[in-house]
Amino acid sequence: MLQHIRIVLVQTFHPGNIGAAARAMKTMGLTELVLVNPRLFPDEEATRLAAGAADVLESARVVSSLDEAVNDCVQVVGASARLRSLPLPHFDEPDAMAADVIQNAQTAPVALVFGRERSGLTNDEIRCCTHQVSIPANPDYGILNLSQAVQILAYEVHRAWRKGEASGFAYQRPLDATPPSREQFMHFQSHLGRLMQQSGFLTQPHARTEEQLQALFARAQPSRKELSLLRGLLSAFESHLPEQ
Repeated sequence: MLQHIRIVLVQTFHPGNIGAAARAMKTMGLTELVLVNPRLFPDEEATRLAAGAADVLESARVVSSLDEAVNDCVQVVGASARLRSLPLPHFDEPDAMAADVIQNAQTAPVALVFGRERSGLTNDEIRCCTHQVSIPANPDYGILNLSQAVQILAYEVHRAWRKGEASGFAYQRPLDATPPSREQFMHFQSHLGRLMQQSGFLTQPHARTEEQLQALFARAQPSRKELSLLRGLLSAFESHLPEQ
């Protein structure tokens, strides 16, 4: 589905913004970039700021008009910092736009269109769009860098996609985050209790201290590796206690 979502940059002046936009796209799983009459592309600055997203730049298409960039799309959303006097459906919030885009992208291409760094999209270019979207910002200073705007809308699209049952998205779990078994955790609790008794930390037979510490470690949910480190720490302390 994300492969159906196209980012279109119109007459980008600074090549570095193209690279930064490509990086913003790739972090959100978007790969299709179309450039309408960029001032300079390809360019070393674009490649440098793309960082690990050079593949997005390499596959980018350069076209001569916005019509050419979006003619096959069923939905074209123009990003605009202000409302224009055109009767287009307008998304006041990016998340509402993203939900609609994800729905349409299930079967056909859609496009998010971004204008020039200084002046945005012209009225004629807005007429090529089916919808508009604005990014709510500080009314006293609502200026966003081009790549920042791409990042915000791309994030909202990725977020809407993640919510879908068909996305299959799962956060990558660290390799050492496997939780301990109940048996391993019980051995740790027993070790901790024994050490507290031997060290004289517990002086009352019915003190709740042991239970409270056990509850603390249960809430912390240490991984197997972390629990092993704690067992090693307890063993080191235990080796310095006098023999009983």
